[in-house]
Amino acid sequence: MSRKVIFMLLFTLLTQASLVTPAMTKSNEEKIREHAAKVKLAIAKLGVGESVRVEVKLRDKNKLKGYIRDAAEDRFVVVDAKTGEAATVTYQQVKQVKGNNLSTGTKIVIWLAIAAGVLLFLSLGVDD
Repeated sequence: MSRKVIFMLLFTLLTQASLVTPAMTKSNEEKIREHAAKVKLAIAKLGVGESVRVEVKLRDKNKLKGYIRDAAEDRFVVVDAKTGEAATVTYQQVKQVKGNNLSTGTKIVIWLAIAAGVLLFLSLGVDD
């Protein structure tokens, strides 16, 4: 290769390298705090009470199933519906939370859709 080609390649590589900024990576603690905030928000949306069924996967690979009895600023309590055993969990311990708590409005819409479907089915099945 000629010197000009080598010089141009080196110049291009150095120019591109100077323009690249290092990616801002978050520390592991920051990621855990952000995830804990998301878990806290999810728990707040679900609410508390025996009707709020949850499945919580913890970072230590344990699973908890039951309902949320209490939710505080830094922790919440999951009660096993079968045994009644309560487990206090901090938001930072949680890897994943799944829950089901349909609001009253959602339940009404579901029942209205079912009723409309039944009426439609009955009206199509009746011959004059």
